[in-house]
Amino acid sequence: MRKIFGFLMIFILFVYACSSDDSTPDTSGPLPPANSTFERGPLLENIADNIIIPGYIDFLSKVEALEDATTAFVTTTDDLTAIRAAWLEAYTTWQRVSLFENGPAETVGLRLNVNIFPANVTTIEDNITIGSYDLGLSSNRSAKGFPTIDYLLYGIGVDDTAILAIYNGSEGDAYKQYLQDIVADMQSLTITVLDEWQGGFRDTFVDNDGSSATASVDRLVNDYIFYYERHLRAGKMGIPGGIFSGTVEPNTIEALYAGDLSKQLFLEGLDAVQDFFNGRAYNGNALGVSLSSYLDDLNVLKEGADLSTIIDNQFNTARQAVQGLGSFEQELQNNPPTAFLNAYDEVQRIVPLLKVDMVSALSISIDFSDADGD
Repeated sequence: MRKIFGFLMIFILFVYACSSDDSTPDTSGPLPPANSTFERGPLLENIADNIIIPGYIDFLSKVEALEDATTAFVTTTDDLTAIRAAWLEAYTTWQRVSLFENGPAETVGLRLNVNIFPANVTTIEDNITIGSYDLGLSSNRSAKGFPTIDYLLYGIGVDDTAILAIYNGSEGDAYKQYLQDIVADMQSLTITVLDEWQGGFRDTFVDNDGSSATASVDRLVNDYIFYYERHLRAGKMGIPGGIFSGTVEPNTIEALYAGDLSKQLFLEGLDAVQDFFNGRAYNGNALGVSLSSYLDDLNVLKEGADLSTIIDNQFNTARQAVQGLGSFEQELQNNPPTAFLNAYDEVQRIVPLLKVDMVSALSISIDFSDADGD
């Protein structure tokens, strides 16, 4: 009996020692995909060569067209049509590249310098009045970029006649100079970003194809989800709809002064996010290696269906809900804006699909904090 007890104690101690071994894997975080043959390198090549770089090339061309239109406008100041059209074309194209705030764009803070809305009118007018300003200062981020051009082309007067009167008045030269400086600033920043992508950063990005917090895929996916959650979902819909404050805030919409453009810009951004998920080439409909195909390679299912299909279908559902709205300006005049909030709910349903289900399947940890309970 004593021998049996002794053997039992030895067995228990052996099991305990094995269970407390420091080499036991930590399973508290996401686990590596099992039996995956997916290579991240081709995914990064498709993203860099067929989506990001062509996107920045196109965006720069639109900014340069805006610069040309601005030069023509400040020379004649008799018609706002051409410069407004160039601004909208560039602003629409911006929605296609805004989500790529990684690498060079992150370094220069491109999104922070190009599209902080609504514009700070007080700072804009102070800069114009003083005539001396440094657009590189963080304090001027809300006084430049597309929202400030929106104000300068639509908001400084009650109608086109009043706006043109300002540009042709005693302070006109100061307004013209500020408009030119803002466009030049956008152009300079975009050139910097594109030059770096077409230089050494493209290869650095593609070669960093591992699986870690600092690997290209992990960082890009985090930036992608951050953009969708904070800038597309919250910035363009949630904040104006009062989701976080409890009070509808129509004066925080994008393109505040132009009128009836916020919905259009949101939908363009939503298209960009979905196209990126599916690996759609910027200059066409060809589908390359993507986050969607990554999930398919892992055979990731949710409630018996492919997770990639569920995510893609929810993008479509969200788009249909937003398309069914009137302009954001009109919807936010309702008290409460029920249809707007219902559409927002469909947009919100994509967040956990990306931020929980997708990243868990891809063994990617979220590296930004969640401040709004989503």
